[in-house]
Amino acid sequence: MSRIGKEPVAIAAGVTVAVEGNVVTAKGKQGELAYALPNGISAEVKDGHVNVLCSNPADHAIHSCHGLARTLIANMVKGVADGYAKGLEIEGVGFKAAVQGDKLSLSLGFANAKIYAIPAGVKVTADNTGTKLTVAGPSKELVGRVAADIRSYFPAEPYKGKGVKYAGEKIRRKEGKTVA
Repeated sequence: MSRIGKEPVAIAAGVTVAVEGNVVTAKGKQGELAYALPNGISAEVKDGHVNVLCSNPADHAIHSCHGLARTLIANMVKGVADGYAKGLEIEGVGFKAAVQGDKLSLSLGFANAKIYAIPAGVKVTADNTGTKLTVAGPSKELVGRVAADIRSYFPAEPYKGKGVKYAGEKIRRKEGKTVA
């Protein structure tokens, strides 16, 4: 048995979890998320906990999804209760971001601003200077993917350090060329 998979998932206050067939649905103040369990994995709600069960632990294909399914359900429960947030920092002269409705406009030193369409279920906010962004939402996967997509437009480079980086990310700086 998977050590992670057999741990029960505690259901937070204000969250309802329902299992219908092989679909687990969690509802909370942050929204609603659903996850389709892989074949051979089942879940049951009992005494304020979600238990994830493996039908055949000897089958490696099924057994390998046991801990994964439990972790994804735990992420769903935490996400609909509290939500997830990822911070981004923009460094560079003239580099900034602005949120306009469901679009994010990034001025990153290119001839034209990069426009990113913010997907449903994610909220992106920028501070007054436009150099700090916060990506928030109930889905850990979607928040991380949106933050990675925004960062991919101009990842922080090691010579001057300008570009988009995660909050708290350390950029290893290089010295560059020296003139003799």
